[in-house]
Amino acid sequence: MIANLFCIASGNFYLHLCTVKFNKTPGNMDRKNFIKKTLLGAAGMAAGSSLLQAENAAPEKSTYDKLMADVPKGQAPTEQVGFNHLPNNEIRTMKTVLHKANTRGHANHGWLDSHHTFSFANYYNPERVHFGVLRVLNDDRVAPGKGFGTHPHDNMEIISIPLEGDLEHKDSMGNTAVIRQGDVQVMSAGTGIYHSEFNKNTDKEVKFLQIWVFPNKRGVKPRYDQITLNNKDLKNQLFQILSPSPDDEGVWIHQDAWFHLGNFEKGNKTTYQVKRNGNGVYAFVLDGDVTIEGQALNKRDGFGIWDTDKITITADSNARILLMDVPMNVS
Repeated sequence: MIANLFCIASGNFYLHLCTVKFNKTPGNMDRKNFIKKTLLGAAGMAAGSSLLQAENAAPEKSTYDKLMADVPKGQAPTEQVGFNHLPNNEIRTMKTVLHKANTRGHANHGWLDSHHTFSFANYYNPERVHFGVLRVLNDDRVAPGKGFGTHPHDNMEIISIPLEGDLEHKDSMGNTAVIRQGDVQVMSAGTGIYHSEFNKNTDKEVKFLQIWVFPNKRGVKPRYDQITLNNKDLKNQLFQILSPSPDDEGVWIHQDAWFHLGNFEKGNKTTYQVKRNGNGVYAFVLDGDVTIEGQALNKRDGFGIWDTDKITITADSNARILLMDVPMNVS
């Protein structure tokens, strides 16, 4: 659950052209300076490991406002949905957007190697700001013993999914925890929270996804939770890991969103039913090759689908996939 990764890579990035032109390189930026330049500022970067800020302390500028500021000027937030399109509730013709793995934003800071599916920090592409309420999808690798010092968030739902290694979390609510492969972590930043995230190990990297979702309710009480999945539940099926309800399977967030994970053997086929009218589904391939609605996808490809009630997925090899079913309107 890392926040505010301020990447140095920037340049022109156009969907389908698969061209990334970086104008800057990170050089030897140390972790302290890196965090100071993060998306949410340096308010939480006091030296040391203590988390002294109050539970309801908010950053100098709202996380929500910072991220909404990436919407192109003159364009209302609700006009930038999916691939900058609103869902058509009258004519339901399936719409899609493809984000190949090699078209993502990228920044390598030595201790942190991060790929951004959507605009983040110094990587900005007005055509790839968010998919509905799905604002951030970062694929991160953190070097042994390194990590992110104490920093703030507010009014954002933040989900972390470890892929390899161990990630140690500490926050201003008094939580200290370690998440590993097979765990799912969620933090509702609400009125304000400070946290730090570090690679627990000194001999190997930690790899994880950090995902930010705009909430449907602002100013809520901050909260933290994590769960451990059973791999048997993921075999050749999509298993729910997140929902809007605390009484449902998985963790929950303040948004009408559902996340599912599945580990599929080659040749398996499944159909996913969209959970809510007006939602779209963003599929992210963690490993292997799959075909979704006729579109061939490979490792780390992203594929957004909306204006449909269901999608069909076929595993072209042994594969692992994450589905994020999210509202297409940002309120």
